[in-house]
Amino acid sequence: MTTYLDFEKPVADLESKIAELRHLPNSGDVDIAEEVMRLQDRVQKLLRTTYAKLTPWQRVQVARHVERPHAQRYIDRLISDYTPLAGDRAFGEDFAIVGGIGRLNGRSVVIVGQEKGDDTESRIKHNFGMPRPEGYRKAQRLMKLADRFKLPVVTLVDTPGAYPGLDAEARGQAEAIASSIDTCLAIGVPLVSVVIGEGGSGGALAIASADRVFMLENAVYSVITPEGCASILWRSNTNAQDAAEAMKVTAQDLKKLEVIDDVIPEPMGGAHRSPDDTIDVVGRVLSEALGQLAELDPDTLRRQRQEKFLAMGKKGL
Repeated sequence: MTTYLDFEKPVADLESKIAELRHLPNSGDVDIAEEVMRLQDRVQKLLRTTYAKLTPWQRVQVARHVERPHAQRYIDRLISDYTPLAGDRAFGEDFAIVGGIGRLNGRSVVIVGQEKGDDTESRIKHNFGMPRPEGYRKAQRLMKLADRFKLPVVTLVDTPGAYPGLDAEARGQAEAIASSIDTCLAIGVPLVSVVIGEGGSGGALAIASADRVFMLENAVYSVITPEGCASILWRSNTNAQDAAEAMKVTAQDLKKLEVIDDVIPEPMGGAHRSPDDTIDVVGRVLSEALGQLAELDPDTLRRQRQEKFLAMGKKGL
């Protein structure tokens, strides 16, 4: 059953009518198949006009859609001969970070992703995509493994942010994030990142300090969630919509600000309506980017990657 967002109510009403018509017996008075086709055309037009003018807050809602494909689904569809790897070799396993070794269109890669889960049980298991320190240390371990064996790295970003619990702080959350960013900047192999849903704060940047950073059309990337920003500035998260507008969280805004390299288009109505098509497009973008970066030597990769992020800081001075 499709889950509809608030602004998709007109679409929901039309698709409900289509479902009702499909259960009606054929009669000579009404051509049900023709009426269904007419309503489907209206749905497509309505989706096109609705998604052509999404507000930043509406894009936040789309980025969080429960049916949006998450990291493990990308891995399952794109990566062949996949071998998952677990643990940080220091404390334990963090299911909010998934990753391993496999092949992307025949090219051996190490892939790391933030996994939110798809139902109540799996969301709890994966801590809603919020990694603890051991998750970021696991990511570092995989990136260093890739560097040792000269394998490119792909990261899939989808987190509201690093887990803010006391246990995470006690085990060195800030240090783990900082070290993960440092590892991203230090490895001598190609590193390509895609924000597939939410890119929240340092929890996202920890695995997204990459040679190429892409965002899906309806993904968001920000230093804090709109609700968190609103609770600080307005003392109420009811102003989250205003915060999303002011923070420039959308892929389109971040492309203009040159924080990301490019925007990956989504199928009409968002990635949750055509997950496999979305994943296939991301796979093609990743393969192309890795092919371009494969021509660069380790020193050039490190230098260009570091200069890229230093340049972002200088723009504000």
